[in-house]
Amino acid sequence: MKKPHPLILSLLSGLFLFAAWPMSPLTLLIFIAWIPLLIIESQGLSKLKFFYYTYLTLFIWNICTTWWIWNASAPGAAMAIIANSLLMTIPWLGFYSAKKRFGNRTGYVSLIIFWLTFEYIHLQDWGLSWPWLTLGNVFATHTEWIQWYSLTGSSAGSLWVLVINILLFKSFYNTSTKTYQFRWKKLLPPVLLIVLPLLVSMVLSIHMVKPPSSKNIVIVQPNIDPYEKVSTGSFDAQLTQLIHLSEQQIDSNTCLVVWPETALYIDNGIEENKMKENYFLNPLWAFLKRNPQIKLFTGVESYQVFDHKTSSYARPFSGTSFYYESYNGAALLDSSGPLQFYHKSMLVPGVETLPWFLRFIDTWFEKFGGTTAGYTKQNDRTVIYVPNTAYKLAPAICYESIYGEFMSKYVRNGANVIAVITNDGWWGNTPGYQQHMNYARLRAVETGLWVVRSANTGISCVINEYGNIQEEQPWNKAATIKYRVHNRTSNTLFVMYGDLLSKAMLILTVLLLLWTVYDMMRKKQNHAKAN
Repeated sequence: MKKPHPLILSLLSGLFLFAAWPMSPLTLLIFIAWIPLLIIESQGLSKLKFFYYTYLTLFIWNICTTWWIWNASAPGAAMAIIANSLLMTIPWLGFYSAKKRFGNRTGYVSLIIFWLTFEYIHLQDWGLSWPWLTLGNVFATHTEWIQWYSLTGSSAGSLWVLVINILLFKSFYNTSTKTYQFRWKKLLPPVLLIVLPLLVSMVLSIHMVKPPSSKNIVIVQPNIDPYEKVSTGSFDAQLTQLIHLSEQQIDSNTCLVVWPETALYIDNGIEENKMKENYFLNPLWAFLKRNPQIKLFTGVESYQVFDHKTSSYARPFSGTSFYYESYNGAALLDSSGPLQFYHKSMLVPGVETLPWFLRFIDTWFEKFGGTTAGYTKQNDRTVIYVPNTAYKLAPAICYESIYGEFMSKYVRNGANVIAVITNDGWWGNTPGYQQHMNYARLRAVETGLWVVRSANTGISCVINEYGNIQEEQPWNKAATIKYRVHNRTSNTLFVMYGDLLSKAMLILTVLLLLWTVYDMMRKKQNHAKAN
């Protein structure tokens, strides 16, 4: 059999990854998407050539699935796609080296170990965290397949994908003779490994129908252009729209209203300690006074003033001895004023934060809902307790809802409903907002909690603990949802123990690297003795 050209294989692998990704219906392609790249590695190319073709695959995957970032920031999109594609080559180069040094079996196992370690590190808050393309996210539109994420988290989905790809590849490639020879018997393990998790998911999805809650939550989707929000200063009209939509649905059983990210946005920011005295917010307090039975959970662009420098993000007030911290935050309010604040913790790279070594490109990024000069982050996973209700909210502002273990920490602290507030309008009518909404379905499965999602321009929705969408409002429509949301009290295994799989892979990576160092030293000593 003639060897296929590595350029064709590289293009094919990248296109398969793209074709499998939400919102495509071709999800099953993910189980063969890496096979062309594995064929390239088997052809015995130099490490440099393997890097070129691997990078091309990953670049195609990144640009085809996340091109929509360009609508918000062209420089930001270019940097994100180029840098993320480069970072993704690291586990593949590690696999290439491990296979050369230790042989086939250890080599293919190392690919799984290195990739899952890479994904786990990429999910941490390190300044360039961009886990949008975590392999386990590929099943976001098919939560009926992955109910076992409640046991393992989405990292097991990444493991599932990699194992199936390697086993299918080995079903037609003989690693001993380095020849292509299809063997039917080798198909049985990958087929079983596809079917068995699906059967487990079916069992886990069997549930009793619960009685509806006595109280309801109103979710507001104002459909306000985010660029207009930050450029025209038309706060009065925007606040009127939010209040009008809310009052259309509020009834005597409504206990909570949810508004989207930065719903309260004034050009100079809102000082948290003086919200009640802020003239522009008078219609808000009047609205809450007219509806004393409700609490409002809303996004707010805010700041606090201090008489000393509180953190590296604190900035001096010009001409004074005072400092201030800025927040992309959320607040729980009633007619008496603010009851509790939350400050976004996982900031969007380039837009809301940059690591110190990239601050020189600060001015390349356009401001949309943030600033690379830096918001101040909240370190604690503080639960938002809604007084006089059973609801304890796990707040997630926009980007935070793609972090599984991060969100699980709220649940360990007592949260029983996930509240996602987001803008999403920065990207326009693209797959971006659809992917983002579906990732929230994964958080529902992992934590076993219902999700309420208020998105400025859509998609706002209610998701049950099995990742099923109960009600939603489409893109580009001013609308509301009123729903009796359940609050779950028991925790999933993933919530109780976290991402044990990824942590195990991290340990194995360290051991494999130590083994590599030992092997290099041993061979060096043997070479010295021989000479």
